Amino acid sequence: MSTELEERPNPAAADDGTEEDDDPPLLSSQALEALREFLSEQSSLGGAVEGRGDGGGDEPDEVRLVAEDWRLSQFWYDRDTAQTVAEEIRTLYRSTSSRIACIACPTLYAYLKKLDPSIPVKLLEYDKRFEQYDDDFIYYDYNQPEELLPSLKHNYQVIIADPPYLSKECLEKVAQTISFLAHPHDSFLLLLTGEVQKERAAELLNVHPCGFRPQHTNKLGNEFRLFTNYDTAGRLGGWERKA
Repeated sequence: MSTELEERPNPAAADDGTEEDDDPPLLSSQALEALREFLSEQSSLGGAVEGRGDGGGDEPDEVRLVAEDWRLSQFWYDRDTAQTVAEEIRTLYRSTSSRIACIACPTLYAYLKKLDPSIPVKLLEYDKRFEQYDDDFIYYDYNQPEELLPSLKHNYQVIIADPPYLSKECLEKVAQTISFLAHPHDSFLLLLTGEVQKERAAELLNVHPCGFRPQHTNKLGNEFRLFTNYDTAGRLGGWERKA
């Protein structure tokens, strides 16, 4: 999988076969305007988290993320989903005072840090664009589920995971990572994945679906569910009981 961004075009490059001179190139007014628009767009996409909307179409309290990279199976959650799950994580943090581990879910990391910047959160993520989070970013490839710093082992009571693919292999390997990170006692797990993984998730992680249904900014064909390994006591729609 590739995370390389497209290179910016060089409007100063000579393309007519003539020898370049020492004077800076002159751009037409149309070319300058196009360049300004391009740089503005790149600047907007460069910051993973920005402040409140400024009247330019953003909703208040909305978090702006880098563009989804579908090659990495990236599909960001919508604002209601991200805020709802972030509130639940904050509730768990208040009861445990535990560090939080977010596995492959940058949307939730961003909304949680906006909700409460003081909460200690680590983002385990493959996409190196999120290195901008500095020490909160941990490079993670689910194909090497336990290639992590020893200091992370069994050090988290609250873990949220969003496996990038709806495959048996991916869920199994992410489950290995969860086992590596989770405190052996009283760990709280939130898993966001497709409905098709329901039985496998229960078998691997002892999680059950909640009534709350996650939604993405771009509608997906696969129905997504939120699973937990603890009774949410009515939050998140409560556990969905079998009839």
